[in-house]
This record gives sequence, C-alpha cells and structure tokens, in this order.
Amino acid sequence: MLAMAAALQLGGCAKVEYLLHVTGGHLDVQAARRPIAHVIADPATPPALRERLARVQLMRRFAAEALALPEAGSYRDYADLGRVAVVWSVAAAPVLSLEPHRWCYPVVGCLSYRGYFDLARANAEAMHLREQGYDVYVAPVQAYSTLGWFEDPVPNTLLRGPEWYTASVIFHELTHERLYVPGDTAFNEAYAVAVQEQGERRWLARYGDEQERANHARFQRAQAAFLDAVNATRAELLALYASAHSDDHKLAAKADAFRALRARYAGMRAQWGDYRGYDRWFGQDLNNAKLALMATYNELVPRFAALIGQVGGDMEAFHREVARIATLDAAARRAALPRARG
Repeated sequence: MLAMAAALQLGGCAKVEYLLHVTGGHLDVQAARRPIAHVIADPATPPALRERLARVQLMRRFAAEALALPEAGSYRDYADLGRVAVVWSVAAAPVLSLEPHRWCYPVVGCLSYRGYFDLARANAEAMHLREQGYDVYVAPVQAYSTLGWFEDPVPNTLLRGPEWYTASVIFHELTHERLYVPGDTAFNEAYAVAVQEQGERRWLARYGDEQERANHARFQRAQAAFLDAVNATRAELLALYASAHSDDHKLAAKADAFRALRARYAGMRAQWGDYRGYDRWFGQDLNNAKLALMATYNELVPRFAALIGQVGGDMEAFHREVARIATLDAAARRAALPRARG
C-alpha cells in the first residue's frame, strides 16, 4: 500500500506537465465523490456495495476510537472511478544498488516513488528511467493520502479485497494524516504499516468472524514467509553490491540471486494451496526497485511494533512518542526506535 503525498504540493521546481497531470487527476477523483450516506440511501445502489460502505462508516469510527487516528473528513465520501487502480506508482533503483531513486518536492520532501493517475504515463516514466540505466517497478495503488490537505474519498478500488484489507488501508492512510515527516519515506511508511497491522488485528478481534480471522491468519503466515525470503535476498545483494567484484560478476550473481528467490517462492507456493497473494509480484520482473520498495515499507515496521508494545498498546501514547521521535534528525530517529525482539 503507497501514499501519493506529493500530488498537490508541487511548486516551480516540478515539471509543469507532471503538475498538470496530478492536479487534473486529483480533481477528477474529487469530482467523482458522493457522500457515503447518500450512496447507501440511493435505491439504485447494489446491496453488496451498500453493505460494504456501511462497514466503511464503522471502520472510520473504529479508527478514531481504537487507533487514535484523526476524525477529520477523509473516507466519508465514495468515488467510483471506473478503473482498477487510483494511481500507478513508479519506483526505481540503480542496477547495482538497493538505494531507491528519489523524487523531491516542496513541503513533502523527497519520496521513493512517483504516482501517476494514468498507466500509460507511468509506463512512459518507467521506460525513461530504464533508458537511464535503472531497475524499475510499476505498481497499481488502491488509495492515496493527501495528508489531510483534502478530504480523501473511499475509491471503488479499495473495496475489491476482503473487508479487513479495506479497513487496513484506511488505517494506513489516516496514519499519514496523524503524522508525516517530510523527506523520510521509510519512517512514514513503516509507522503507517505498524498502525495498519495493529488495526487489522483489533478490527478482526471485534468485528471479524471465524472464517475472516482464519483467512487473515493464513495471509499473515504467507506474508511472513514472503518477507523472510525477500529480506534474505536483499541482504545477499547488499553484500554483493558492496563487494570488490567486477560489475559483470555482480550482474551475473544478481541474476542468480533472483532466480533462487523465484525458486524459493515456488516451494513456498506449493505449500500454500490455493493462496495466490504473491503470484502477481513474482509474475513480473524481479529487480532492485522491487526490493528497495519493499524495504521502504517494511524494514522499520518491527521497531514501530516494539514501540507499541512498550506503551502497552496505548495508541494515543504511541502516536505521541512517534511525534517526539519525529522531531529528531534522520539518524537520531532510527536510533530512538526500540530494537525489535528477535
């Protein structure tokens, strides 16, 4: 899950074409919004959508009460965009490095991805980056946050997955509204993922049925195995890229590492039965951009989770402590986060 935080905060340093694109795309999303209460009351609304939106209203209240997230106007409207993704996110990294390429903007600072409301534009940016020698990854995004500058609607794309997934994305994006540190994507995203995961568990404990909890547990097991495999490959490549070997050797060893990762996934996949949650990720090119983006979202999550444990699960206290840590410089922020228990 990605926050398109820079969309409407661009200034003169940004290319005019991109500014016009994201402004127009965001305005299109805003134009499609309708109050959820009106959609529910509309006799033409399909029953399944009516029921799902009623649950979104419950999720919104739950976010404030159980997770100490903002009670502002986001996610009180619905927008049917008629497509499978709200935006497409482009991530890039050098062919022999796991350091993500960054796009920098006023106000929000530098981000490790760039969002487009049109897939063709995202693919064009990806092609441009490949021509410059980058590994590139284009990913569909189901929701984005404007960090409280606008009241973000619930897009139709967010209702495609299971109910707990919809809840988790809402929790994630509202966390960005609670606190955002300009220029530190990894800190912001890990903070939001930690709140999202805490929210998933609390939501399912209160509102999920036995089958939903079982499905979520299966997802968590698969996710843990997936992240273990990806992190092992990332550690291997970090050592490889830092070595004194020639670039040709590094490129060959990189290809071997990704082949081994794909083979490891095939073995895991055989044990998962009909669970196909990562087939799409492995069905595309494996490269440094994918691993860099995974690290952006997940590397610091265990440390934020440890902080939640330190405050006894008190989410208001957790947010206050994160806000305190956020005032430090980047290196001090990481040092201030507790180490995860192994």
